[in-house]
Amino acid sequence: MEVTQDAGPRRPSARLEAFVRELDALRDEVEAQVGPEDLAHLRKFERWGRTATALGYATAWIAPNPLSAAAIALGSSVRWTIVAHHVSHKAFDKIPGVPARYTSRGFAKGRRRLLDWFDWMWPEAWHHEHDVLHHFHTGELADPDLVEENLKTIREAELPKAVKYAVVIFYASTWKWTYYAPNTFQILKRAERRWASRAREGTEEARGEASYLAAYDFRTAEGREFWRKCVLPYGLGRFVALPLAFAPLGPFAVASVWANSLLAEWLTNLHTFLIIAPNHAGDDVQRFDSLERGRAGLYFRQVAGSVDYQTGTDLGDFFQGFLNYQIEHHLFPTLSPLRYQQIQPRVKAICEKHGIPYVQEPLHQRIRQLVGIMVGDRLMLRGDSGAAASMPAVGAEPVAP
Repeated sequence: MEVTQDAGPRRPSARLEAFVRELDALRDEVEAQVGPEDLAHLRKFERWGRTATALGYATAWIAPNPLSAAAIALGSSVRWTIVAHHVSHKAFDKIPGVPARYTSRGFAKGRRRLLDWFDWMWPEAWHHEHDVLHHFHTGELADPDLVEENLKTIREAELPKAVKYAVVIFYASTWKWTYYAPNTFQILKRAERRWASRAREGTEEARGEASYLAAYDFRTAEGREFWRKCVLPYGLGRFVALPLAFAPLGPFAVASVWANSLLAEWLTNLHTFLIIAPNHAGDDVQRFDSLERGRAGLYFRQVAGSVDYQTGTDLGDFFQGFLNYQIEHHLFPTLSPLRYQQIQPRVKAICEKHGIPYVQEPLHQRIRQLVGIMVGDRLMLRGDSGAAASMPAVGAEPVAP
């Protein structure tokens, strides 16, 4: 059904309202089941990640080699994508007796950062950028992780395609310290200034005028804070302190650990980029030009603006960091990885029943979609503030005067 601008105030269609009711019922059903098994499920994957890290460093001193580096890299990826991601979203906060380190209030706070999530990003900054802005503004200009917008300069540049591909490879290989760490920090600083001035949230919070790399400017107070909170703790810890811990085994052991740490850094950047960045990019994924606060519109956007990869096996989910359940995660961000495994077929069936576009493809196909968006070969779909006009099959109907 075509929706015209003069149709008057709108409400979700009966079909879309039924879609919302089914999702709400599913959420209520699953949330009532959350308990110790959710935490046990997380800890299983946490052990897998910790084991990878331990094996990596147990062999890294022998000589520079890709196996040790890959194990270290995998451990780092797991800490971010599986453990930090879901704990930060409060997936385990309501479980009776849950240790504080598995709650959003205790995880990676203070000295526990070294134990819980040792990475470039400042945990508080990543929480605001990801849990707040990205999730509540998925696909909008106020979404700081909107790839098509972030790469607009490269997409529109009159450059040889080989140069554009080189830029993609560069970002894929370095994005933790060239994008995520500085971007999340700058966003939090802008938010703090907004909170101090009591200004309303806006697109400018997600997209400032300064380059991401301006965060590294040691001449500014903000730059020095960034170095103190992000760069130095991780840089000195990962590439100085850890290699020097192997000094009793000799200088070659120290050099080997250092070299393997550098290689691991490249690998974990590449791994996390390839499983995270394709989640909201592709010519079959929608972005939105205006805001939506209605429940039906928000549900629609989380599905139409996200994609799943292949799902259903522990090993596959582990290596994909549970980012393969992105639609379910965006619909119900406070659920645990265990629940995403359980509800994914049901969510997909509900979407198909009500004509909501549910995109699920193998990861390698989504990577091709991502690269096409980044270099300007593909365009994302466009939708407006209502699920109705962006999806005529489930259109909104005018509210009777």
